[in-house]
Amino acid sequence: MSDPVKGATGQGTRRAAQARATRRRIADAARELFLRHGYASTTLEQIAAAAGVAVQTVYFHFGNKATVLKEIVDVLSVGDDEPIPMLDRPWVKQVRDEPDGRRALAIWLANSRVIFGRVAPIMKIVRDAAGTDAEMAAQWEANQSQRFLAHHTLARQLADKRALRPDLSTEEAADVIFTLVSFEVYLLFTGVRGWTPDAWESWINKIVAAAVLR
Repeated sequence: MSDPVKGATGQGTRRAAQARATRRRIADAARELFLRHGYASTTLEQIAAAAGVAVQTVYFHFGNKATVLKEIVDVLSVGDDEPIPMLDRPWVKQVRDEPDGRRALAIWLANSRVIFGRVAPIMKIVRDAAGTDAEMAAQWEANQSQRFLAHHTLARQLADKRALRPDLSTEEAADVIFTLVSFEVYLLFTGVRGWTPDAWESWINKIVAAAVLR
């Protein structure tokens, strides 16, 4: 005789996996449309059609277009849709466990290059839409706050390693890193001036190390 509890658990797991796959398909379709046509010009109906689902399905999973964009930013920032915050990712632990401040900074910036490569184009859309869309303005501010928290964590770890310049507080170091290691600077170099991401990484390593490390 089959176990009804085990069967129900299996069905629940399959449904959860299907729902997750549907969310991912919707977000992927929306990202392509946002990049191609812009945020304001893309409708939920277009997203549904591109994802091959009913528009009611998009409403069910996300509620509105702003939430779809938030999901895209969150997934691109960490690289997948696992419910693991960025600061709990293995590479952040590697930064924390590395005793040498310069090597720890290099690990952080190498991963920043990867993250910016994924998320910078979509963050440009968020930034550009923030001037006329209140939800996008809130999304931009939330992202800035999260980014500062991440860089403050890095500054505190560098301080714990006694790697910061003696004339620089942890708060000042966090401000400097937050400003230099930004989407805006990355896009100016790679998008406007045509630098490769590797060239940006090499430059930002030298600049940040000179600015905050002893």
